[in-house]
Amino acid sequence: MNEPDSSPQIGQLVKILQGRDTDQFAIVLKVLDERFVFIADGDKRKFDRPKKKNINHLEFFDYVSPEVQNSISETGRVTNGKLRFAVSKFVNEQITDFEKGEQLDG
Repeated sequence: MNEPDSSPQIGQLVKILQGRDTDQFAIVLKVLDERFVFIADGDKRKFDRPKKKNINHLEFFDYVSPEVQNSISETGRVTNGKLRFAVSKFVNEQITDFEKGEQLDG
């Protein structure tokens, strides 16, 4: 994500690398400028109180939640349930892929 031409996208999944929420997953709700984004996970950090984060403190994944992206582009907001669903879906897929990889090695 350090390349200047790749910028964060609305609905993109991130892992928080620094701060009190370290190692938590969240979704980009809004891109403020080239350095900051608003993120939320729908659980501890709700849509109506997003966290402003420096993009250098986030690990960006190639996964963009279509449900969240569509909801924000159509209505300007997204439900906390949809955020929770998108985060848990991504985490479950990642963990499942990791476990499959482990089983192949073992």
